[in-house]
Amino acid sequence: MSVFIITILIILVFTIIYQISKASEYATVLRGTEKVNAQANRAIAWLLVVMFVLGIWGIWECNALFQDRLLPIAACKTGENYDSMFNMTTLVTGIVFFATQLALFWFCFRYQSAEKRTTFFFPHNNKLEILWTTVPAIAMAILVAIGLRNWYDVTSPAPANATVVEVVGKQFNWLIRYPGKDNELGKRDFRKIDDANNVLGLDWSDPHNTDDIISQNGELHCVVNKPVKLVIGSRDVIHDVGLSHFRLKMDAVPGITTTLWFVPTITTDSMKLITKNPDFVYEISCDQMCGKGHYSMRGTVIVQTQAEYDKWMASQQTYYAGNAPGAPAPAAPATAPTGGEAKPEVKNDSVKAVTMK
Repeated sequence: MSVFIITILIILVFTIIYQISKASEYATVLRGTEKVNAQANRAIAWLLVVMFVLGIWGIWECNALFQDRLLPIAACKTGENYDSMFNMTTLVTGIVFFATQLALFWFCFRYQSAEKRTTFFFPHNNKLEILWTTVPAIAMAILVAIGLRNWYDVTSPAPANATVVEVVGKQFNWLIRYPGKDNELGKRDFRKIDDANNVLGLDWSDPHNTDDIISQNGELHCVVNKPVKLVIGSRDVIHDVGLSHFRLKMDAVPGITTTLWFVPTITTDSMKLITKNPDFVYEISCDQMCGKGHYSMRGTVIVQTQAEYDKWMASQQTYYAGNAPGAPAPAAPATAPTGGEAKPEVKNDSVKAVTMK
């Protein structure tokens, strides 16, 4: 019954619209077609002027509204270059947009149909076509050249003193691997991947793997003002390492290794002061739709001083210990024997020995 009523209502609406249009046609005939068309042209011309003014005002208000919600300053030199490129592109395209839209609406208003105005045909002009083809082409070439230069900066070979860190995407988290004291990452073999004991498929026969450290909570630690090279890959589907605060991103593709490098310039603690947000964190996001848990694939970047980084590295347990077959178990924290408490014997402001109380 409800379907029948809805159908009747739809038919009635279309009937009313049809009757209104027919009545408008009859009124036009009675009042004179030319007079009605002239009035309609004037009304449309003024409406276009109003639309242009409201559109520019809306753009201005949106910019003012979201100005404080934009990302903070770039946290690396490469990011500053990308911000500069973005601002230049926005300025150039903004000027072109405003000029073309102003001309469009002005021509619609200025040259609206009038009784004494005749049509002027302007089919071809070589100079004009060369001008509006050459100028945009040169502008685009310059912008593309700047973009290629910035892209080369992050994909070129990293400095020799760069810290190498491996970032591997996995539904739905990031696996971060750091080289140990030998400063070299060991070999991997996807056939050796085991979620329980070998999440990255490390080849235990490679001695360089014995001191590598793996962070499964997605924490990427970097030293401020020191280059860091990311070796990026994926364990399953295509992911994308998104470092929005550093204005960087790079695809993580299964079976293919991609790289980028940058120099962080602002520590996490300093950015907390800059943003006035004590809970601020640099984020690693996945910028490629990778499945139903894509929204939750987030990690953090912790930029710290060299001393803080060294302290953190010293507190980490190698992945080899406790995971590789036959590897020695991780060392347990030292505890005092039952019935006694270990106390240092201090002499000349230095700890000389430990005696039992």
